[in-house]
Amino acid sequence: MRFKLILASVKADITDGIVDAAKEAGATGATIIPARGTGIKEAKTFFGLSLEAQTDIILFLVEEHLITKILDTIKKAGKFHKPGTGIAFVIPVDHVVGLESQMEKFKEEVRKGYF
Repeated sequence: MRFKLILASVKADITDGIVDAAKEAGATGATIIPARGTGIKEAKTFFGLSLEAQTDIILFLVEEHLITKILDTIKKAGKFHKPGTGIAFVIPVDHVVGLESQMEKFKEEVRKGYF
């Protein structure tokens, strides 16, 4: 099996909804990292202090055949068509260890989708 990593940067208040939707689409889990970032527009200020909304980076390690389905689900759940809601992208993964407990789930999802 080959794997890819989906990274999604989203506002913290929608993280749980995105993770739940991705799991329904076939993801077996997620890692959530608190973060902060900047976009095309400057952060709001209050008496000279920047007010930045909390951002989460969600990582999904996914079997490559499930990428499109899960990425589309993340896009819809996060309402990425609206400005400032989030971004998600996929990067290749060369080697993976420690997924033995999830392999049957991945195989089942791939069988359902392709056979």
